[in-house]
Amino acid sequence: MLDLSRRAFLNVTRSAAGRPWQARLDGAGETAAMAIAQRHGVPELLARVLAGRGVGLDEVPAHLDPSISRLMPDPDTVTDMATAAARIAAACRRGEQVAVFGDYDVDGAASAAVMTLFLAAAGLDPIVYIPDRLFDGYGPNVGAIRQLAERGAKLLVTVDCGTTSFEPLEEASRLGLDVVVIDHHQATGALPPAVAVVNPNRDDDLSGLGYLAAVGLVFMATIATSRVLRQHGFWTAARPEPDLIDLVDLVALGTVADVVPLKGLNRAYVAKGLLAMRRRTRPGLVALMDVARLEGPPKPWHLGFLLGPRINAGGRIGDAALGARLLATADDVEARRIAAELDRLNGERQAIELATVAEAEAEALAASGLGEGPPVAVVAGERWHPGVMGLVASRLKEKLGRPAIAIAWGAGGQGTGSGRSIAGVDLGRAVRQAVEAGIAVKGGGHAMAAGLTIARDKLGALRAFLEEKLANEVAAARTRDALYIDGALTAGGADASLIAAIERGGPFGAGNPEPVFALPSHTVAHAEPFGAQHIRVRLRAQDGRMIDAVAFRVAGEPVGQTILKARGTSLHVAGTLSVDRWQARERVQLRIQDVAEPAR
Repeated sequence: MLDLSRRAFLNVTRSAAGRPWQARLDGAGETAAMAIAQRHGVPELLARVLAGRGVGLDEVPAHLDPSISRLMPDPDTVTDMATAAARIAAACRRGEQVAVFGDYDVDGAASAAVMTLFLAAAGLDPIVYIPDRLFDGYGPNVGAIRQLAERGAKLLVTVDCGTTSFEPLEEASRLGLDVVVIDHHQATGALPPAVAVVNPNRDDDLSGLGYLAAVGLVFMATIATSRVLRQHGFWTAARPEPDLIDLVDLVALGTVADVVPLKGLNRAYVAKGLLAMRRRTRPGLVALMDVARLEGPPKPWHLGFLLGPRINAGGRIGDAALGARLLATADDVEARRIAAELDRLNGERQAIELATVAEAEAEALAASGLGEGPPVAVVAGERWHPGVMGLVASRLKEKLGRPAIAIAWGAGGQGTGSGRSIAGVDLGRAVRQAVEAGIAVKGGGHAMAAGLTIARDKLGALRAFLEEKLANEVAAARTRDALYIDGALTAGGADASLIAAIERGGPFGAGNPEPVFALPSHTVAHAEPFGAQHIRVRLRAQDGRMIDAVAFRVAGEPVGQTILKARGTSLHVAGTLSVDRWQARERVQLRIQDVAEPAR
């Protein structure tokens, strides 16, 4: 929370991005950092990073070495997990036809792949069904359920969906399909008819694991099921029990891409999953890393910004099942073919997104007029591709600094939309309330992301409803908006050894933010635009030392304009550090988040 009583970092009260800069550590935090450094013998800057993320003095060793085995609770602590494991194990023992129904995003694809690979190890050949975003919509639908029943499915396992699928799961029951739901989306209280609904966000679950992505829950379900099968003597020399830790690379991918908090078990999943990816043993991930031109050891941001978007491209504008097939395949040739197609679709998606964002931004800015605009930006357009609405909403949220919803009108007078929120504003809850009020046809999601379907004549009512429900939350959240700085450095001090020390506090991501450092009064020795919206920069410290920097998606924005105008003069520059690897060469690079003009 922004502390107005504390002095602004480097006296920056309003940066180019319109934010104050503030030290992440207050007085108590400084004391905690000193104690961490002294007791555990870690570098001072790493101690500051740990203290700034709330790591207690006694928690430091466990934080620096997150262990799945230490952090994994008994899976049966999740409500209905034991029942789910028993039913899936029974299907394995009886050789039943199982259908796995996933979502079309990265978490859904990874979840489907984890369950599919486990069932295959148990001797089954499951049917995998990933819905088409345009024709099927999100989650199970009656038509798909009937199709799976016709193909002989006796057990349906939904992953990353199903919690609110009442009518489709009622149809499954009528057709004689048992259903196990493994999901993490927020529940509304009532639950659909199923043998088990494994969801730590249901009202009666006390596990405290609601922060897990669906793939993390599916991984726990495979552990629970494998244990049941072991108790029945199912695993033999001819059919050995799989080493489930081999699946943790897929768990890491889905966890990072779904932007769930990297705390507790999630941190362990991602830390160990990144190590597994370095071994390059899974054909699908190897092919994906190669087409994304990922050099060097994978980092969380590679998963979120290079690999994830390519898997998502299939669900957005192509074949939604491509991602799940890629992650589950053991065929190198098939993996390279699918990865190439996803890479092509991602390029097509980028072009569609760029054109749509321009239209959406124009509409949102026109609605704002000369003022701040409404607390939630709601834009809608004809001929917009429904598959990129989440990306458009994300761009609007970044540009406007408030929640945004983008809606694509379709046939029949209805539109499908996606929303993205800012910290402290629960957009998913507001969308569910809009459904309950009869404004939206259907919808839901998380605090930070939501989806909905709405009739064209309800658009004005939706805008008014969200303004009434969220105005106070948005106002409060925006007053707390600041860029939190972990420390100050010079170009010469930002070297590879410093980065290696800081990375011991990772993996960084949602809930465990990447450290941000300020470089005070560095001269902009070089700055030039590149790509569609980026700027390449060289910064020089007062002692002459240089550092390379890059600012993504800022061309035409205040941050980018400030950088380009400052060529030859000095700026305070804030960003995150990384090691850029290109053709076997390594160099330290600053990824710029914000800049500010020094007081004259």
